[in-house]
Amino acid sequence: MNFKKILPLLLLFSLSFYAQENFNDKKEQIKSLKVAFLTTELNLSSQESEKFWPLYNAYDNKQFEIRHQKMKTYKHKFSDDALSKMSEKDAALLLSQMEATDEELFSLRKKFSKSLRAILPATKIIKLKKAEDDFNRKLLQQYGDRSKRR
Repeated sequence: MNFKKILPLLLLFSLSFYAQENFNDKKEQIKSLKVAFLTTELNLSSQESEKFWPLYNAYDNKQFEIRHQKMKTYKHKFSDDALSKMSEKDAALLLSQMEATDEELFSLRKKFSKSLRAILPATKIIKLKKAEDDFNRKLLQQYGDRSKRR
């Protein structure tokens, strides 16, 4: 095979690998910050922590997987061009798929909450929800602040 034909493929592969690696690094950084934030906010005992974190990590990973895998399939359909060309039938199908994803996420959250009841008092489960919301709000605020500085 000719080197001139291989070079663009190698460049594309290395750029996509770098982008994926950078994404994974950012994801891990955010996860570390989230763990620290939740740990502080929930004030878990060592016994609670021992049972909570494996359960939470499994839940968080599954939630991420659902959001990013399923939502990725919808993303290209949200461009202005795609929306203007979408038929009512296609829009109804997309809406049903989005609702199914929402229901799957809700069901996952409900199952997780039920599992938590065996290891945490209700007040800490509510604090967890508030802490997750606060963390996400702060993360979005920081992202917004960074984009304003550019």
